[in-house]
Amino acid sequence: MNDHDDKDLPLRDDIRLLGRLLGDTVREQEGARAFDLIETIRRNAIAFHRDNDPAARAELEGTLDRLSAAETMVVVRAFSYFSHLANIAEDLHHIRRSRAHQLAGSTPREGSLAHALDRAAAAGVGARGVAKFFDEALIVPVLTAHPTEVQRRSVLDTERRIASLLEERDRVRYTPEEAAASDEAVRRTVLALWQTRMLRRQRLAVIDEVANGLAFYDQTFLRELPRLYATVEDELARRHPDAAGEPPPFLRMGSWIGGDRDGNPYVTAEVLRRTLRMQSARLFTWYLEQLHELGADLPGATSLVEASPALLALAERSPDTHPQRADEPYRRALTGLYARMAATARELDHLEAMRHAVGEAPRYASVEEFAADLEVIRESLHASNSALLARGRLRSLRRAVGVFGFHLASVDLRQNSDVHERVVADLFAAARPDVDYRALDEEGRIALLAGELGTARPLASPYVDYPEETAGELDICRTAAEMRGRYGSAAIANYVISKTDGVSDVLEAALLLREAGLLRPREARLDVNVVPLFETIGDLRNAGRVMDRLFSVPEYARLLPSRNSTQEVMLGYSDSNKDGGFLTSGWELFKAERALVQVYAKHGVRLRLFHGRGGSVGRGGGPTYQAVLAQPAGAVQGQVRVTEQGEVIAAKYGNPDVGRRNLETLVAATLEATLLPERGDAPQPAYLEAMDALSGHAYKAYRGLVYDTPGFERYFWESTVISEIAELNIGSRPASRKKSTRIEDLRAIPWVFSWAQCRLMLPGWYGFGTAVDAWLADNPGGLELLREMHREWPFFATLLSNMDMVLAKTDLAIASRYAALVGDEELREQIFPRIRAEHRSTVHNLLAVTGSSGLLQANPLLARSIRNRFPYLDPLNHIQVELLSRYRSGDHEELTKRGIHLTINGIAAGLRNSG
Repeated sequence: MNDHDDKDLPLRDDIRLLGRLLGDTVREQEGARAFDLIETIRRNAIAFHRDNDPAARAELEGTLDRLSAAETMVVVRAFSYFSHLANIAEDLHHIRRSRAHQLAGSTPREGSLAHALDRAAAAGVGARGVAKFFDEALIVPVLTAHPTEVQRRSVLDTERRIASLLEERDRVRYTPEEAAASDEAVRRTVLALWQTRMLRRQRLAVIDEVANGLAFYDQTFLRELPRLYATVEDELARRHPDAAGEPPPFLRMGSWIGGDRDGNPYVTAEVLRRTLRMQSARLFTWYLEQLHELGADLPGATSLVEASPALLALAERSPDTHPQRADEPYRRALTGLYARMAATARELDHLEAMRHAVGEAPRYASVEEFAADLEVIRESLHASNSALLARGRLRSLRRAVGVFGFHLASVDLRQNSDVHERVVADLFAAARPDVDYRALDEEGRIALLAGELGTARPLASPYVDYPEETAGELDICRTAAEMRGRYGSAAIANYVISKTDGVSDVLEAALLLREAGLLRPREARLDVNVVPLFETIGDLRNAGRVMDRLFSVPEYARLLPSRNSTQEVMLGYSDSNKDGGFLTSGWELFKAERALVQVYAKHGVRLRLFHGRGGSVGRGGGPTYQAVLAQPAGAVQGQVRVTEQGEVIAAKYGNPDVGRRNLETLVAATLEATLLPERGDAPQPAYLEAMDALSGHAYKAYRGLVYDTPGFERYFWESTVISEIAELNIGSRPASRKKSTRIEDLRAIPWVFSWAQCRLMLPGWYGFGTAVDAWLADNPGGLELLREMHREWPFFATLLSNMDMVLAKTDLAIASRYAALVGDEELREQIFPRIRAEHRSTVHNLLAVTGSSGLLQANPLLARSIRNRFPYLDPLNHIQVELLSRYRSGDHEELTKRGIHLTINGIAAGLRNSG
């Protein structure tokens, strides 16, 4: 292949450029000796990784083992930053290839809106069906603050500047002078990156996490969501001109940051209040900027263009009396809107506009008033043959107002059912001393709670001194009601109940909402969605029965019409995986969804699923498009919410173009999963039987290793960086739910993150090899059925594709070095060979089922990424093992500890979806 035909040549050029600039920076800042040392390590790492050269490995390990503490820090930073820079180059290349695809006029790419609409049209779905989808759709990415995003915001901001400079170079033809200036700008920004501290000195507070999340609105969401809406509107108008119109706001943003109290004692009513204020202030600042810029876009002198009576009336109400603008009603109207928005920001958020309004004006009582004023401007432009002017900034602003309101993102409240149980017990103990709530069985609790939900009489009393926990929970609910009154009903719309395993868990949360006036029995009205979260294997198996019983409680069922007869359910991918392993978790999630579809159809309730997916496959991660299409028939009814967690947020939304593409993919997948007729095809009975058997074998293998092997808990804590992760300042939430080392008490996120750091990725594949071996032993000749399932069943194909990705990132040679950290040699020899044998069996069986000759044969993009970046990860793993050994042997020097944390950062960056 010559360079002209090599589509990846620009990527390699960018990686070489950034690598060279990083090398030059190291030489200038740290000296020639440090640069030569890093180059030696780099060459040997590449030779060992790509050619499996034993001499290169020996030299590599010898060099790394001889590093001084100071040299170690420089090497770790260099290889870590190379991973960061490679990520930037890869993201840019994805954008480059997407643009090239569009410019070539090729068939729309899979996962694009055009591709989804083409498929719908080919399936006979007409304009009415598509319009109905968008009228009823609700698609919500929900940002969460989980401790797998280890990058500091300062680092992310600097990397965004590098990405912006490279993208400009890609699209603009420079003069020699401009090219030199661009080169210098990139060098300067790489130098700034090298001089930026990687690690946080203090653990993040919840409010810090809120601020970090808001950065992605500035970077991506505020601009790209309106652009995506414009694309949808224009695409529908092109295909169905007679049915053209603006679809309602079907894509919105959600957040758990500042509202997720499950296991996080730092999320309080005051934090919730500050979170909403920060979100709103960020949004009002953007609205004010857009209104100011619109004044330049819409001069509209009456001597040149007509204005509608409504627009003239809007201009007359403006405090702008400057004679220079007397004949410019659009500008006067906009200064009036600006003044009202400035007054709104001042009253709601104590925010003063950067540019003072020209005069006083009343604040907006609601976002609907603001939207109505913008609509007056739009209608006037259309009436005066100036519709083109309405398609620019005004169009984007109107769309943003419809999506973001005055709240920016809807903040979910979340709490554990155990907390609700204690709080409700306290309320009954004070109000009805004859009731021992915690002594009641499930049916007794349901009867008691249902009776309470039938009356408007509150249980809580202002004259009772409740325990701190109970007082805090009541305060949260009351603050939620207050914030909804301040910022609108969309500001807080969901209450998620972790660890739901019974109907009483849902009714307890409903009771607390009643105490705050968010459930009004007399009106049969529930103001927020009560969302049960099923997250363990047992809970998933019981989900259908729980919801069936819930819908049979009259006092709850009568509330559902106030929620548009829709009931949301959240499914937990992370904890179910930690509980039962990758294969069983995936299968039980699929079966739970099928059971829920049947139960909801029986009761005439619309199902909306909220998928608690993480970044890694071990926590439900993987490509969004395939994941949505792999859902069982009826599980995607035009509505879906999905968590975006940890480092995935930066990877998916840190770059505006990449962010918009990911949002479009989520919309396209939801449309296809809802409208395409083949989605109604149920899997063949033979497929279901095979999966049941495979899941049973995999569950037994996984539980046998993780929970039933004596000493495995110790093995895990000694062979991974879990202890050090718990000390790393990467999130406000503790790593464990309780002060113990039990795997049952460990959060799923650090569990998966730890296995990724040691390159074993165990939660993403363990048990599959044993499962297939056992099933084939019972079903000789059954391999052909498994191959057919892979070809014909999207669920099974996606399951194996995700496992293929995880296995490609696994490195048993590196993992063996971590195993050597286990002090008990007998324990180590008992466990690691089992893991190695299972890995060998899993890879063998995966390739046999897929018919591939090697891992990632069907995913060349990821194969390329691994080939480019993993030689730079290997030295970081080697150094991490050495530093862990020193640290655990008593070397608690600050440089040693910081070096461990730096390697965690670098490895996470190189793996990208590690937690």
